[in-house]
Amino acid sequence: MESNLTRRLNKISGSDAARIYGKIAKIDEFKGWFKAAPGFGPQMLGNLKQSTIVSSVGSSTRIEGSKMSDEQVKKLLSGFKVSRLKDRDSQEVAGYAELLEIIFENYKEIQITENRILGFHDILLKFSEKDKRHKGRYKFLSNAVVARDNQGNESVIFNPTEPYLAQKETRELIDWAVKAYADGIFHPLLIAANFNLEFLSIHPFQDGNGRLSRAILNLMLLKSGYSYARYASLEKIIEDNKAAYYLALRKSQKNRGKKSENIIPWFDFIFDVLLKQAETVKETAQGANPLFLISENHRAILGLFEKYEAITNKIVVSKLKMNRETAGQSLARLVKLKLIKKTGSGRATAYVKMESE
Repeated sequence: MESNLTRRLNKISGSDAARIYGKIAKIDEFKGWFKAAPGFGPQMLGNLKQSTIVSSVGSSTRIEGSKMSDEQVKKLLSGFKVSRLKDRDSQEVAGYAELLEIIFENYKEIQITENRILGFHDILLKFSEKDKRHKGRYKFLSNAVVARDNQGNESVIFNPTEPYLAQKETRELIDWAVKAYADGIFHPLLIAANFNLEFLSIHPFQDGNGRLSRAILNLMLLKSGYSYARYASLEKIIEDNKAAYYLALRKSQKNRGKKSENIIPWFDFIFDVLLKQAETVKETAQGANPLFLISENHRAILGLFEKYEAITNKIVVSKLKMNRETAGQSLARLVKLKLIKKTGSGRATAYVKMESE
C-alpha cells in the first residue's frame, strides 16, 4: 500500500513539477561545479566550516527565541566551559554546536536510524537544565507549534501528532526515508524536504524539534553528496526569511494527510533556501580565491609553468595556439589577479608565477 509520504511526492505535477525540478537541477549544477572547482585549500575550507558552525548555531537557536548574536556565539564557543552555561540561550547554543560538529565531521558514517535521532536529541539538549527530564525521549505532553515575533509574543501555528503516536509515526518516517534512499526512485532532495516537513509535523519531542530538523537536513544533504553544505549556513538563510519559513510550513501542514494537502509551498521554500546556500558558497569562494575567476585560457596559461620558469606572449601563442591579442589580454588578467608577475619591458617582457603565501 502506498504511504502518504510517497503519495505526496507522486502528486507533484504540471507547472509545480517543472518549477521544483528546475530548482533541483540548478542545485545539482552547483554540486557539480563545487566538486570540480579549483583552489579549495584545507585552510580556506576549515575557516569556512568554522564560520558556518557559528552562523548556523546562532541562527538556528535565534529562530526558536534565543537572543545571542553570532559574535556572542563565537565568543562562547571559543572559550567553552560547561560552568559558563548559566542561562538557557548559552545552553542551547552549546548543544547545537556540539551536534553540528558531530554531523559535519562524521556524516559519512552516520546512519539515519531511530536510535541515532534519539541520540541527536540527547546531544542537542545535553546542557539544558530544564530539558533533562525529556532529552533523548519522545514527548509525553501535547506540544503545539508556536511562532515568536521579535517582542517574544507567541502564536499557535500548528497542532502536531499526539504524544501516543509520536514514536510510531517517527519510526514510519525513518523507515520510509531509508527505503526511499535505497530505492532511488525519488531525487535525494525530494526525500530530504519531505522528511523535514513530516518531522516538523510530527514534532516528536517535547522541545528542540525545529533545531533538530535543521540538523538532520544538514546531515541528509551531506550524505547525498552536497558536501558544500558545511561551508554556508542554511539556518542563516532560514532566519533571514523567518516569516516565509513559518508561512510555507503552515500552508503545507494545514491539511496534512488529507486529499487537499499541499506540500508545494514548503518545497518551494526549502529549495529556494538550498539555491541561496549554493549561491552563497560560490560568492564566498570567488571573493576569497582568484582561481575561481579565471577561464580555461587562463588555466592553460598557468599550466605552462609546469614546464617553464618564465613565459612570454610568444610562448603562449605557440604552445596554446592562441592569437596574440587573446594571449595578451589573458596574461594581463592573470597579472591583475596577482597570479603571475610581469618582468622586464618591450621585447624582454616575461611573466613568472606568483608564489603562494
